[in-house]
Amino acid sequence: MDRAPGLSVRLKLTLSYAGFLILAGALMLAAAWLAGRPGQSFDFLLPDDVIKTLGGLVPGNNSFLLRAYAPAAAIALAFLLVFGLLGGWLLAGRMLAPMTRITDATRMAANGSLSHRIQLQGRRDEFRELADAFDTMLARLEAQVAEQQRFAANASHELRTPLAITQTLLDVARNDPNRDTGELVDRLHAVNTRAIDLTEALLLLSRADQRSFTREHVDLSLVAEEATETLLPLAEERGLTIETSGDLTPTIGSHALLLQLSTNLVQNAIVHNLPERGTVWVTTSVHLKSAVLTVENTGDKLAPQLVATLAEPFQRGTKRIRTDHAGVGLGLAIVKSITQAHDGTLALTPRAAGGLRVTVQLPAAPPHTDR
Repeated sequence: MDRAPGLSVRLKLTLSYAGFLILAGALMLAAAWLAGRPGQSFDFLLPDDVIKTLGGLVPGNNSFLLRAYAPAAAIALAFLLVFGLLGGWLLAGRMLAPMTRITDATRMAANGSLSHRIQLQGRRDEFRELADAFDTMLARLEAQVAEQQRFAANASHELRTPLAITQTLLDVARNDPNRDTGELVDRLHAVNTRAIDLTEALLLLSRADQRSFTREHVDLSLVAEEATETLLPLAEERGLTIETSGDLTPTIGSHALLLQLSTNLVQNAIVHNLPERGTVWVTTSVHLKSAVLTVENTGDKLAPQLVATLAEPFQRGTKRIRTDHAGVGLGLAIVKSITQAHDGTLALTPRAAGGLRVTVQLPAAPPHTDR
């Protein structure tokens, strides 16, 4: 937005300092002038005999007093004006020096340099608090931009893979008209399904990041039970056992997103489990100010370094098998995003006996009373 040029803050402060100094000096000179006039009564300050004695020393002619007093007053006011302008300019510049550093940092950030920090020294005051808040904002922006760039690169790579496979299959079919089209259709269907799943996962991740959902009272235990019942056939197909426990676990959030969160956790626990006779534990509990959902599973032993990266987009554990339920590498990333959108925390911990423990901690809902 274009604005008309105006006076700088430094010049405004300078004129304010000088004007205040001139006003104070004028008032002092006016008080001295009034004090020297004959007949002026200051009974409330000095006794009558003292005033009479001082009044005898002042000429009774007002014009003579004005001629003698005006040049000295003009010189004093001129000195105060120059002194106020110079002193005010220097003082304003010194006071606004931190603001200049903040402005320079803002311009650098606007040009794309988010790594610069103000790091203002000195005692804590308004400028120091503003600089610290700006540094914190720059650090968060830098981290978010880096994460978005990494996510965009990974998403492009993941989306390119099914498209490249589709292109290859179509080229083979065009070059070999006698090839069985049934097999081609099946493979194209599988690749297209994976591309659709990936696109839907990206849209869900974007929705959670933007927090564009309606909050309501949700029982986390019922949500976890619903997700478990949905995935029970998959667990039985793999010979796994799912054990659930927990009481009423109220929280505030989106039922659809929290159901997606629970489904992703249970599906991840089923897919990344032992080949047979594995177990998945789904537990909900309530603490003082939090509602907790814990999903554990048996499986291979995981290194802490690997576990720390599993919630990043498109990060997959070792020995991942490509199946119909292998996912697109966004399961735990979506869980993390939904958890953060609900002002919660996500913790991933490797189990000593093998497998993974995932703990989602959300703010507990206040007592819900119907009126």
